[in-house]
Amino acid sequence: MFTMLNGSMAAATQRFLTFELGKQDIEKLKMVFVTSVTIHNFIGLLVLILGETLGLWFLNTQMNVDASRMNAANWVYQGSMLALIIDIISVPYYAAIIAHERMKAISFLGIVEVIFKLVIVFLLPVLPFDKLKTYAVLGLLLSIIIRLIYGFYCKFNFDEAKYKFLWNKDMFIVIGSFAGWNFIGASSAILMTQGVNILLNIFYGVVINASRGIAFQVQNAISRFITTFMIALNPQITKSYASDNKEYMLQLVQQGARFSYYLMFLLSLPILIETESILNIWLKIVPDYSVIFVRLTLIWGISQTFSNTLITAVLATGEIKKYQIIVGGLQIMNLPFSYIVLKLGLAPQSTMIVAIIISFACLATRLWLLRRMIGLSAMYYLKTVFFNAMVVTILSAIFPLVVYYIMNAGLLRLLFVCIASVLSTGLVMFYIGLSRAERGFILRKINEFIQKMMHEYLY
Repeated sequence: MFTMLNGSMAAATQRFLTFELGKQDIEKLKMVFVTSVTIHNFIGLLVLILGETLGLWFLNTQMNVDASRMNAANWVYQGSMLALIIDIISVPYYAAIIAHERMKAISFLGIVEVIFKLVIVFLLPVLPFDKLKTYAVLGLLLSIIIRLIYGFYCKFNFDEAKYKFLWNKDMFIVIGSFAGWNFIGASSAILMTQGVNILLNIFYGVVINASRGIAFQVQNAISRFITTFMIALNPQITKSYASDNKEYMLQLVQQGARFSYYLMFLLSLPILIETESILNIWLKIVPDYSVIFVRLTLIWGISQTFSNTLITAVLATGEIKKYQIIVGGLQIMNLPFSYIVLKLGLAPQSTMIVAIIISFACLATRLWLLRRMIGLSAMYYLKTVFFNAMVVTILSAIFPLVVYYIMNAGLLRLLFVCIASVLSTGLVMFYIGLSRAERGFILRKINEFIQKMMHEYLY
């Protein structure tokens, strides 16, 4: 939930920072940053109030939690909520780093965060306290450390990132309105995922929550690569819009969507085919429905890649009220539809099928809206992105599926399926998925890299 919410909110703040960087208006850039910090502090306060009232009531009266562990659940809830608030007030600093395209800093901070998480995991068995409570407290401390690192980095590297309270009513209304509508959209996406988790908890209990949690762990691990790719691409889309270079912007939207899909599919294909083997190796004891949940969740994640650059393009225009009402409304419908299918007695994985259908409905809606907003042709997008991706998908899957069906189950088959998936997908993407110009560009970059390495090695 943190990842989804903060990613969306960072995209909103980043839009204004990147827009002013594109305009090269330093004074306005400073005002945008200060106003963004004030707005996110207000949102953090609002989350605190809601969390300590409605959220606390729901946890203690409605959730399906073992009574003997309710105290630990409350520790986790409080730690998670405070960590969320810290993450929210950190958003402008994270957005500033992205807007300035400091990718090395983003990579370094990501590595630091992962190392700290690994340290937490190793500490849990040796600390003489309740493991769940300890995990909640250490997770909160990690959020505080990351927040301090973001703050210090921005303060010493960006002139605009020095906060002092300034009031500009017009800018507060513009950014506040944008952030508010984007927050509503992000919240609808959270309801689409976490709301269904609560429904599954009520209808089926914690075992199904575990299966779905495993599925989203797998999907989130793969999606991190797409997120990194989009972090590098998003500022370019916004800056091209700010400089009124619509043709280049449309090119980035189309290419970014295709490459996002290719990368996600390349990483997902061997897991989709060998889901059962991978889960048996990883978990030993695999909860019921885990295999089907992993496969459907990966398909849902793959479907989302078609919309990543479209969302960035919408945010770049600043016209998000209508967009969030329509698309956010569609996403929220995942919750009542999931309730209906569960009430009808359908299997728990039916909720993921609902999510996939709604994902494609949202894609169609975004294409319809962007036709007016930036002149994006829906038919051109479908031809160059969607249908291209479908051809690549079908042709890439043939070879690894043949390997899967002719070999006996085991580690050797898993290895060969992975190799076949990478080779097949890579070749099909290169020769069919890419245009001649894109192939030429990639070959030139590879050639430059080889020459550079040879020069360093020889001289």
